[in-house]
Amino acid sequence: MTRSDLRDRIAALMPRARRELAGLVAMRSVADSRQFPPEECHRAAAWVAGAFAEAGFDTGLAGTPDGSQAVVGTRPCGREDAPTVLLYAHYDVQPPLADDEWRTPPFRLTEVDGRWYGRGAADCKGNILMHLTALRALGDDVPVDLKVVVEGSEEQGTGGLEAFVAEHPGLLRADAILVGDTGNAAVGHPAVTVSLRGMVNVVVHVEALPSELHSGMFGGPAPDALAALAAVLATLRDEKGNTTVHGLPGDGRWAGAPYPAARFRADAGLPSDAVLLGDGEVADTLWARPALTVLGIDCPPVIGSTTAIAPCARARLNLRIPPGTDPHAAACALTEHLLAAAPWGVEVSVDVEGIGEPFDAATGGPAHRAMAEAMQAAYGRPVSRLGQGGSIPLCTVLAETYPDAEILLIGVEEPQARIHAPNESVAPEEIAAMALAEALFLRNYGGR
Repeated sequence: MTRSDLRDRIAALMPRARRELAGLVAMRSVADSRQFPPEECHRAAAWVAGAFAEAGFDTGLAGTPDGSQAVVGTRPCGREDAPTVLLYAHYDVQPPLADDEWRTPPFRLTEVDGRWYGRGAADCKGNILMHLTALRALGDDVPVDLKVVVEGSEEQGTGGLEAFVAEHPGLLRADAILVGDTGNAAVGHPAVTVSLRGMVNVVVHVEALPSELHSGMFGGPAPDALAALAAVLATLRDEKGNTTVHGLPGDGRWAGAPYPAARFRADAGLPSDAVLLGDGEVADTLWARPALTVLGIDCPPVIGSTTAIAPCARARLNLRIPPGTDPHAAACALTEHLLAAAPWGVEVSVDVEGIGEPFDAATGGPAHRAMAEAMQAAYGRPVSRLGQGGSIPLCTVLAETYPDAEILLIGVEEPQARIHAPNESVAPEEIAAMALAEALFLRNYGGR
C-alpha cells in the first residue's frame, strides 16, 4: 500500500472519525465524582475498549489504584522478530469550567470555521481517534506487535495508571511507546515533544486574626491576612516577571527549536505588542525554567464583602519545573520560600498537594528516526523537536520501568486547540495528518 493509498483511506475514514469523536465528546468523562457521575467515565472506557477490539485488539478494562479504569489490549502481528509498539491516550477530560464562556456547548462536538469544538476534542479524545484512524487505514498491514493503554484519570493527577504500571510491569512493556497527548508546533507543522516540565502543587494558608475585625476600629495596627498573602505571593516574581523561588535556578536555556515571541502572542491570543514575562527567550521561560502560577485564592468576594479585616486567606499555587530539577527538592524550596516570606508575624503554613516528575526523552534511536521520516512524508516538511510546558508524570514512570524503550510524545493538540480552557477545539486536518504519520511510522518501524 503506497503513501497515497494510505492518505486516501484516511480521507475516506474522516467522516467516521467525526461521528465517533462526537459520541465520545458527548460523554462527560470528568474523573471527579464530585462534578460528574462516574458512569460517564465507565461509558467512555467501554466505548474505547470496544473500538480497539473492533480494530483487532484483545481488550479489557483494568482497575487502577485510584479507582479509575484503564483500557488495555494487545494485537500481535505474528512475526517472531517484530518490535512492540505501545499506543497511549486518555479518555478522561478536564471539567468544562464556565459554560457561558464557551461559544458552543462544551459536550457537543460543533464545527466552527473548520475546527471541531468540544471538551476533549483535542485532549485527549482526538488522539484516541488519531490512533484508531491510523490502524483502520492500515488494516491487517501492521508489521509490529501492538499494545494499547487508554487511561481514565490523567487529568486528575491521582496517579492511577502510574501505580498500575509499577504493579504490572510486564503488561505494557514495549520497544517504542507513542504517547498521544501532545501536539505540533502549529497546524501543519509536525513536531515530537522531547521535554516535559514537572510540577509541584501547593496550598499556602495565612492566619492573621482569630476572627474578622472592623476595618475602621482596628485597621492599621491589626494584621490583614489577605494583604499578607498578597505580600507573600509578590515575592515569587521579580520586576521582569521571572519566577524567583529561592533555591531554584532561573537561568536555563532551551537548546531545541525556538518559539518566536510573535507566534507565542498569537497562540495565546495576546495583542502583538503585549509584554511577555521574563528576561529570556520564550522557549527558555516556557520549557527550561521554573514558572509559578497562582491558580486560585480563597478570600471574601467583592460582592458581599464588608468593611472588615480578613482573618485568614489561602491560595493554590502551581510550580512548573524543567528537566533536571528534582520535584521533591522543588517542593521543599517552594515551601521554605513561602514560610520565610511571611510578613508581620502572621502564621503561614503550606500543604503540598502533589508533585510530578519532569521528563527528558532520548531521541537518537530507531523509533525517533522512523517517526521523523513518517512525519516528513505526511506533512511535507521536517519535524521539529519541542518542549512542553505541561506535565505527564506517567512518562517518567514509563522511562524508569522500561529503560530501553523509546518514548515519543505526539498528537493533535497544537496551540490553537486551547486545551484545558473554554472553547477547546481540534483541527480535523491534524487528526488526518497525524493518523497518516502514525500509520507510516508503524510501517517504517516494522521494517517495511
